[in-house]
Amino acid sequence: MAAAKRFFRKYLFSSFLILISFLLINAALLLAVLLFSWHSSTDPDIPVAQIADHIHTNQQGTVSADEKTSELLKENAAWGMVLNDEGTVVWEEAMPSNLPRQYSATEVAQFSRWYLDNYPVLVQETASGLLVIGCPPNSIVKYNFVTDTAYVRSALTGLLTVVVCNVTLMLLLFWYNTRKVEKAVTPILNGIETISRGKAVALAEKGELAAINAEVNRAGNYILKKDQARTEWIAGISHDIRTPLSIMLGYAGEIEDDDALPTETRTQATLIRQKGEKLRQLITDLNLTSKLEYAMQPFHLETIYPVELARQVITEYLNNGVDQNYSFELQADEKAHAIFFQGDAALLTRLLDNLIGNAMNHNPNGCHILVSVTKQENACCLSVIDDGVGMSQAQIDTLNDGIFPKQFNTQDSEGAHGLGLRLSSQIVQAHHGEIIFEPQSPNGLAVSVLIPVSANN
Repeated sequence: MAAAKRFFRKYLFSSFLILISFLLINAALLLAVLLFSWHSSTDPDIPVAQIADHIHTNQQGTVSADEKTSELLKENAAWGMVLNDEGTVVWEEAMPSNLPRQYSATEVAQFSRWYLDNYPVLVQETASGLLVIGCPPNSIVKYNFVTDTAYVRSALTGLLTVVVCNVTLMLLLFWYNTRKVEKAVTPILNGIETISRGKAVALAEKGELAAINAEVNRAGNYILKKDQARTEWIAGISHDIRTPLSIMLGYAGEIEDDDALPTETRTQATLIRQKGEKLRQLITDLNLTSKLEYAMQPFHLETIYPVELARQVITEYLNNGVDQNYSFELQADEKAHAIFFQGDAALLTRLLDNLIGNAMNHNPNGCHILVSVTKQENACCLSVIDDGVGMSQAQIDTLNDGIFPKQFNTQDSEGAHGLGLRLSSQIVQAHHGEIIFEPQSPNGLAVSVLIPVSANN
């Protein structure tokens, strides 16, 4: 459920980002259009103030202009004139002949605001009189807007209100659609999560996603039945094999201990017993790994002291008469003796037993096995290190990737089964830990298990 909520929070957040991006992109496009229109404009950019600076009146009252004025007017295909206070033209440059040379105050007011005989004009007051610059027809569009301040303020406020309302409405629509999708999809996500835990799922097969719900239900039931059938098959086979296997091991043991029988027969009985015990171990591992995979193995939590646990496992090996080609060593400093954590003692014992057994299986000619217990920040590190033949880097990389092959090549003809390492990894995961495989120099293999411990530890 938490994962589904996180997903839809991200979905809603991304929707908001999309909306903001949409608004920003539109604002950028609008600005780009305005800039493009401004750059592509053919309207004349006549420097009226600059022209006015080049117009002068001498002592006799005659108005004149220098050559710069003519150049500026020609560059813009414009004409110019200067009117005195009576409206008479006292200076002109390229002025059309059809235009009058005398204007009343009313006419001056009219063309200053609008046009002079279809010529858009620009005006500026100078010391010589009123400067009038005429532009080519249709080169400039002149509009005159007159309104009061209250109207402008109300219009801007209304425009801002419309934008805010639209943005708010879009956000509400995003939120509504997200909630609608979340309501429809959350049961499906929860159903998938339930299936991943190996539990039954029953989604309501109605609504817009009824077909998908039905498919999830069918998939969940199929997986559950398949897993249940496999678990029952493993349990049944294990039960059926256990009884005849026990009888076989019992008779093999009797033959092995009977001094009256030939040595060859007793040797064969020993081989039968050893292989039978190996087969029984594989069946036990198969049962346990199946239970751990589907969370069927009950956890019996208790306080674990890893140094004592390692000592007990090593002692068990020594008491069972291990081959003299194998030597054991327990290494733990003072800090290691103070480490403790909550765990399942039986499973952790099995973990160490598997790792030590793996070292022995890969080194049939013998090796030195070091079991180390150390403290690493907020974790207990249990390491099983041997100086045997080790593994190839490719095999080590495969194990660290969480892939456990069915069989590893060893020096004997049989090879070592990978089920024990898979089971070890499952036990570590059940304790929320991490297992790491590393090569030893010059040879050998180190398997380190990191299990979280209390910060006060």
